[in-house]
Amino acid sequence: MTDTAYFCVLSHEGVLAVRGPDASKFLQGQLTCNLNYLDHHTSSLGARCTPKGRMQSSFRILTEGDGLLLAMASELLQPQLADLGKYAVFSKSQLSNESALWCRFGLSQGDGALVSLGLELPQDANQVVRGNGLIALRLADGRAELWCKAQEAEQVRLRLGAQLAEAPLQRWLLDQIRAGVGQVFGTTRELFIPQMINLQALGGVSFKKGCYTGQEIVARMQYLGKLKRRLYRLAADGAQSELPAAGVELFSPVHGSSVGEVVLAATSGNGMELLAVVQEDAVADGRIFLGSPDGIPLSLLDLPYTLNADQEIQR
Repeated sequence: MTDTAYFCVLSHEGVLAVRGPDASKFLQGQLTCNLNYLDHHTSSLGARCTPKGRMQSSFRILTEGDGLLLAMASELLQPQLADLGKYAVFSKSQLSNESALWCRFGLSQGDGALVSLGLELPQDANQVVRGNGLIALRLADGRAELWCKAQEAEQVRLRLGAQLAEAPLQRWLLDQIRAGVGQVFGTTRELFIPQMINLQALGGVSFKKGCYTGQEIVARMQYLGKLKRRLYRLAADGAQSELPAAGVELFSPVHGSSVGEVVLAATSGNGMELLAVVQEDAVADGRIFLGSPDGIPLSLLDLPYTLNADQEIQR
């Protein structure tokens, strides 16, 4: 084992299922990602927005059986089921919370463990392989997710543990931060448009698919707007008494009020790293503080990808 090889249970997220003959057609009009690009061998990031383009949820979506599964923050499941249910009644599709039916594991440097389970997962981002009742999918930074039915979870966990160290969820979240992948939680619901968390740079927004809820606002921002707040990776030195929750505000002397919000935070060595949506003038100034104008000072770190508007609109 290497110090980068581990697995963990993705206990912070649940699974929303949309099944039935109209499932894909129904969701195509609701989500930012293009389900025409989705098949048995691919998955995608995506979001569901309000008519004003604010994200109600973000997720990873893949096909399964007679429908689609969306993995998202657990606290978003019931609100999304209730809201989507208002529109699903007009189509041949059924919505349900399948969180209790699935167990999801996150793997870092775990390809050997996947092979031992009969799964040879390609290195390309968003690729999916299936076999022996298991589903494995590749993330953009090389990590992988392994999905299994709940009744098989303990056996799969034991087999993974024979080859990989089991790590706490915080380790996975730190790697997610370092991959620059933001997501929506209950406390940040309807706070961000997709471009604020760089979802369009990660393949989670299609500008060719046509209409979906919030599409006009999202497209206008991409083609005509100037985004003043976007996702950045930051760090704080020194042990912290507690991690900031998603939605905690950031401050800077360049403004008398908040200049951003935490998206996701995790411990890192003797400090912490976080993703936050921050105003660009505050980033240019460089003086950013967590929680209050005299709060914990934050330093900027690089993201592992660059933004390319011309490339983003080709999806």
